Amino acid sequence: MPLVRISLHAGKPADYRRALGDGVHRAMVEALGVPAQDRFQVITEHDADGLIADPNYLGIARTDDVVLVQITLGVGRKLAQKRAFFARAAELLAARPGLKPQELVINLVEVAWENWSYGDGKAQYAE
Repeated sequence: MPLVRISLHAGKPADYRRALGDGVHRAMVEALGVPAQDRFQVITEHDADGLIADPNYLGIARTDDVVLVQITLGVGRKLAQKRAFFARAAELLAARPGLKPQELVINLVEVAWENWSYGDGKAQYAE
């Protein structure tokens, strides 16, 4: 059900990008109850002008290593689950690929379940 978009500055190796996707997915499975096979991700790299993040917003120091993660998912998770997800994602990505927690920005976008189609022209969650 979730659609994950991960944006980072260009220049990181493929295994770094893969580790970002793996860590975010694992955190969703563990903290948000997402099925392990439910993995849909778009990972994009941007030049310096194509990804802008304030270097000190809310007093958190960020560099060009910042990673922006936006996840569109079905509505219904509790605040405790979201907090657990944010913490687990930061923990996993710090371990692999070595992303500092200050460099991880996550945004959850909740939508009604009937707004998803996984193929065959059907709204699988609305049937």
